[in-house]
Amino acid sequence: MAIPQSSISQRIQDTIDFDKRLFFLILVVLFLLIRYVTNDLILQSVPGYDELEADGTFTIFHIFNALNYLWTPFALLWKFTVTAFVIWTGAFAFGYKTSFTKLWQFILVAEVIFVFPELIKLLYFIQPSDSVTYLEVKNFYPLSFYNLVDLGTISPKYIYPLQAINLFELLYIFVLVMGFHSISRRSISESTIVILFSYVICFFLWLGFYLMVYKS
Repeated sequence: MAIPQSSISQRIQDTIDFDKRLFFLILVVLFLLIRYVTNDLILQSVPGYDELEADGTFTIFHIFNALNYLWTPFALLWKFTVTAFVIWTGAFAFGYKTSFTKLWQFILVAEVIFVFPELIKLLYFIQPSDSVTYLEVKNFYPLSFYNLVDLGTISPKYIYPLQAINLFELLYIFVLVMGFHSISRRSISESTIVILFSYVICFFLWLGFYLMVYKS
């Protein structure tokens, strides 16, 4: 049974009561700016960067990055839609009716959490030492399992899963619980169950699928 709107739910609704189209534009610009500067740092960490840049060695890298920048807004829209659908379907499986549109809009706002690890990465390497390598910059993900392991002892296929399991992801899951609680007016315990058996399960299934299909 749905419960009356709680004070927490009301505060959440008041906090995200703004133009989502403008917010999406700002979010895309933030991601693009941070990734542009970070990619430049990655290139500069390659030994002989100036000479390689002058003779056009990085042309393919620049083209790939440009395509990635163009794809960024579409990748975000796809992520929001898939995440909202997974949670909406999970809610339906438990017999909870909720608005897909409101879920989608909340997930759009929640994505701001993942701006912070990219910003931390940028600030961490803003003045890299000469000993920092290309791969160290490229693969660094703050507050993740990736930073707790000896990179020389693991297979490359574990890099992405170890990066994906991080404190920001845990915070994101908590925010999803609170968002579902606010939108559906279900209790926090019911909302937690829905997120665990929808988003969290699909998240780990995706990591398992990645490990199975990964090829060196």
